[in-house]
Amino acid sequence: MEVVIAEDEDAVARLAADAVAAALRRPAPVIGLATGSSPLPTYRELIARCRADALSFRAARAVTLDEYVGLPPGHPQSYRAVIRRELVDHVDLDPDHLFTPDVRADDIAAACADYDRLLTDLGVDVQLLGIGADGHLAFNEPGSSLGSRTRVKTLTDRTRHDNARFFASVDEVPRHVVTQGLATIRGAGHLVMVATGATKAGPVAAAVEGPVTASCPASVLQLHPHVSVLVDEAAATELRLADYYRETFRHKPGWQGL
Repeated sequence: MEVVIAEDEDAVARLAADAVAAALRRPAPVIGLATGSSPLPTYRELIARCRADALSFRAARAVTLDEYVGLPPGHPQSYRAVIRRELVDHVDLDPDHLFTPDVRADDIAAACADYDRLLTDLGVDVQLLGIGADGHLAFNEPGSSLGSRTRVKTLTDRTRHDNARFFASVDEVPRHVVTQGLATIRGAGHLVMVATGATKAGPVAAAVEGPVTASCPASVLQLHPHVSVLVDEAAATELRLADYYRETFRHKPGWQGL
């Protein structure tokens, strides 16, 4: 695991965009996209680079981490709609190459298994991630199995309140989601977690420097061979090894990349 402490949110976004750009240079790249507020600066950076002809999504396919269950078709806060609005509609990715969990299937458990197989068959090159205030990863809440696969999860009141800012009220936030499991997420070749702001300092420290435990689902990242944790100064305030992370990144070989 590599922890990079950047100056601010914009610097974090540039680093995350660099990781996606590196994957896009592959012949048939598969990019894992996340929702929420954390990846939005990265998406803005990717859009700017695409418009400047500095990168292209034309040969890429994209997958999402999760989707709400129970929202009406076309709801603006469905994660497919959010990803299209925040990224896909502004770059040259074919919308037919955006894959999301099927939350309207008659047999939703079977649809979860189908999506999990699709992710394995595609092979995700790089997966963007955020981290929740309680250490959740995607919608794997504390207590989730470290070996979990794509499935239906019940959201806690805390997570629903955290997401209520995107809805008219917390009552509109669905209680259930389909989410990639922790083992599913670990199947990606490169995991890139972005976290900014003081409210993420505790969860980041627990995930990076604490024990690997279901109580902090994001700690499962410690078991992956290629992880980049990109944080700003505010999100790094509780890291005991912050000076070490700064020193090793400062002296990293230029050819190595993230």
